[in-house]
Amino acid sequence: MAGDQLQVLNALDLAKTQWYHFTAIVIAGMGFFTDAYDLFCISLVSKLLGRIYYFDRDSPTPGTLPPKVSAAVNGVAFCGTLSGQLFFGWLGDKLGRKKVYGMTLMLMVICSVASGLSFGHDPNGVIATLCFFRFWLGFGIGGDYPLSATIMSEYANKRTRGAFIAAVFAMQGFGILTGGIVALIVSAAFKSRFDAPAYQFDREGSTVSQADYIWRIILMLGALPAALTYYWRMKMPETARYTALVAKNAKKAAADMSKVLQVDIVEEQTKVEQLTMKEANSFGLFSREFARRHGLHLVGTTTTWFLLDIAFYSQNLFQKDIFTAIGWIPKAATMNAIEEVFRIARAQTLIALCGTVPGYWFTVALIDTIGRFTIQLMGFFFMTVFMLGLAIPYNHWTTHHIGFVIMYGFTFFFANFGPNSTTFIVPAEIFPARLRSTCHGISAAAGKAGAIVGAFGFLYAAQNSTDPTKRDKGYPAGIGVRNALFVLAACNFLGVIFTFLVPESKGRSLEEMSGENEDEEQMESAAPHNRTMPA
Repeated sequence: MAGDQLQVLNALDLAKTQWYHFTAIVIAGMGFFTDAYDLFCISLVSKLLGRIYYFDRDSPTPGTLPPKVSAAVNGVAFCGTLSGQLFFGWLGDKLGRKKVYGMTLMLMVICSVASGLSFGHDPNGVIATLCFFRFWLGFGIGGDYPLSATIMSEYANKRTRGAFIAAVFAMQGFGILTGGIVALIVSAAFKSRFDAPAYQFDREGSTVSQADYIWRIILMLGALPAALTYYWRMKMPETARYTALVAKNAKKAAADMSKVLQVDIVEEQTKVEQLTMKEANSFGLFSREFARRHGLHLVGTTTTWFLLDIAFYSQNLFQKDIFTAIGWIPKAATMNAIEEVFRIARAQTLIALCGTVPGYWFTVALIDTIGRFTIQLMGFFFMTVFMLGLAIPYNHWTTHHIGFVIMYGFTFFFANFGPNSTTFIVPAEIFPARLRSTCHGISAAAGKAGAIVGAFGFLYAAQNSTDPTKRDKGYPAGIGVRNALFVLAACNFLGVIFTFLVPESKGRSLEEMSGENEDEEQMESAAPHNRTMPA
């Protein structure tokens, strides 16, 4: 049984759902809305970049980005995100969640605008500038992962904590959906003016200059939701768990949460000092004690997130290649650039609306009922099944487009009603407060390493062809896509296996999971239990 809990933390654990919970969800969630918009809209933008800056009249796909350039444009933000998750995750435990929260948001706003203003004297210059700002945009986005998850977990009550954290992450689905809708609206606005074949290319063979405005507008609009929430993020008080357990300031923790919960909370400075002085609460990240108590937990959260993101980001970033390979979207040579972006955005919006967004909210509704472990295991299993269902009869789907899209949509549904949500939630619940943001950042960085593998690896897999001339010009071929789907299915199956390293945290307080309110003897007896799955 757990030892004495601080009154301020107990009040948070037992609090009824109140207005401040929903406020925190929106404030933290808008960061993820922006994250998803910025990270996934690049797949739409990259088509225009190829048409504008790398047009080749002799190519069967006019204006396809060269493979190395495409990998850089799609993957550089992930490299920045990985770095940001590690750095800001560590900084969030050192300086506090609130102080670092504003830094990440301002970086996202500035770099979103700067990405749309990318400049250069030649195509390589524009792409280099874009990649520079996309890296720092990713760096800011990376910080949002551990900070948003940690803040929401430390504000929530234990009965509905999973749903609250999942709701923050579910804003990612709306960000993906909004990216598609914005691209539809912007491209439709220009398409209505430049729809005639005569406007397809100018004398140099480049796309009409108006197409250059489209990708810049799409990227810059990503700054808007982040800018709108900056003020409210700065108004949020520091979490009581950081203030009490890490900063050791019981008076401020009690005062802050008395205002938030609208109840009187007694400060317990003596108890705070006793808790933080315990040997059980003094070990570091690289200590043997951490490895004994939480080592397998960290292995579980990092491996499952890594494997999930290989599949998830590959699916999102290169679904346009898959849709083209099966013939659902016409070949690029039959469309002008603006028409192509419009069609790709429409396809991606449909997938997001029917598969991606519902999956997130199924998790919100059921996670505190059936638990994190069950949802993650189920999600990985069905993602494996549907990936194999796409890959094995692949030639069949080239003539049955609607069936392919339905099956493909189900993989997104079970990614989001599954490991894409739970891998974000669990690391924010199972580690000690003084290491919580750091461990979440490490887990998230492992995920982004998977996204990098997916972005670069799937790019070349999808562009693989038995025809060397086609491969050199870098357009997708069906056989490459099919092999990639088999690889993604294998990653999902491995995710099933590594899920057994992740503990169930449903209905338990953060201190109960981490052992911060227990003495040494209690931790000794609880450690084996914390490493096992629920019956």
